[in-house]
Amino acid sequence: MERNIRWLGFGAVIRATGVSLILPFAALYFRNVLGLGYAEIGVLSAVIGILPLTVVSFAGIVVDRVGRRRVLLLSLVVEASAILVAAYAMEARSLVGLLAAVITVSTAGTIAGPAISAYVADFAKGSERTRGFTYIRIGWNVGFTIGVLSGGALIGFLGFATVGFVAGTVLVVSTSFLAFGLEPSGYDRDRAAGIPRGEAGTTYDVRRSVRVLARDRVFLGLCAAVALASLTTGQWSVTFPLYVNTVLHLPYAILGLGLALNGVLVVVAQAPTTQAALGHRHTTALYLGILLYVAGFLIVALVALVPALVLAVFFAAVVVLTMGENVESIPMTTLPSNLAPPTEVGAYNGAFFAISGLGQVLAPTLGGVVLATTGSPVLTWGLLCVPALPALLLLRFYVVPRIQREANRA
Repeated sequence: MERNIRWLGFGAVIRATGVSLILPFAALYFRNVLGLGYAEIGVLSAVIGILPLTVVSFAGIVVDRVGRRRVLLLSLVVEASAILVAAYAMEARSLVGLLAAVITVSTAGTIAGPAISAYVADFAKGSERTRGFTYIRIGWNVGFTIGVLSGGALIGFLGFATVGFVAGTVLVVSTSFLAFGLEPSGYDRDRAAGIPRGEAGTTYDVRRSVRVLARDRVFLGLCAAVALASLTTGQWSVTFPLYVNTVLHLPYAILGLGLALNGVLVVVAQAPTTQAALGHRHTTALYLGILLYVAGFLIVALVALVPALVLAVFFAAVVVLTMGENVESIPMTTLPSNLAPPTEVGAYNGAFFAISGLGQVLAPTLGGVVLATTGSPVLTWGLLCVPALPALLLLRFYVVPRIQREANRA
């Protein structure tokens, strides 16, 4: 594994620990401390996602022009600072302050995404690129496991604000770690020196990037399919924890344990899953990932039939949902870079995150409305799985027949 990718993986452990100490529990703070309703939380979650969604495509273009390392480190400094502000807002019980801080955290993390994707793409090609993204994902989930397990256990004793201050301190450490270890990529060095990239010469013109993206209908079709699927898969981050804590009445510690199980399963199973996917089509992995999410949410619906087995149902759902996450992450992290011209990797990843992220932004609103208006677990999760169907159809009948075979190979 290339040295800089290893540093990103190690940095991801620390960074994910800090973020996951508090951010996965933000919706529960809204519900249990501020007393907000499900629909209100869903709307607030959408509001939190609007700014990141509007800047991420532009961020990808900036990454290609300002530099991968510079954009990444700046975004991480902002992320750490905003977590500390969020902790202060929790202590003051300021809804406006907390919203502003969480929006800033989400925006900074979103900007970091295209920078990391482009950085890895600079250092690795082909299957090594797929392995590189897997390595960073495993590192992130080691930290996620530590963070949610610790957060779930500590919030009940120390409170949200204290845990938030600890999270901010951890993020300051992770940012310092990456600032020390990461080197500029070859693309960064060429950009700084003004050396042309590719046959077309210098490609730092924003209008050219926009034209290239607008003409790539296969890529845009992929983005649209993932956006639709995210209306279902996006229920994992907000609606699922809300449902588990406030409808199934499982405490923070059990929720944290389940989320930690998610992280452990990623750490243990992601590398073998990626290895098994190598040589196969990315779109096949995308199909399977979406279907596993649907299966996981339908398992949650079974709690209506077997209420005495609520713990077993919860942990079974976490296992299946994590399997879906592991499989889906392979095309999600690699395919946009594979489809991009070498000079537009950042722009493609930014556009992918922006368009596909629309579903992630709207998913909590959809989940909040469904939770507020339905009483049956089967109806609740059945409705939330509906958007996966048009996503699968769009992939099967539009994207797959048109995508280049080499780009589609993991």
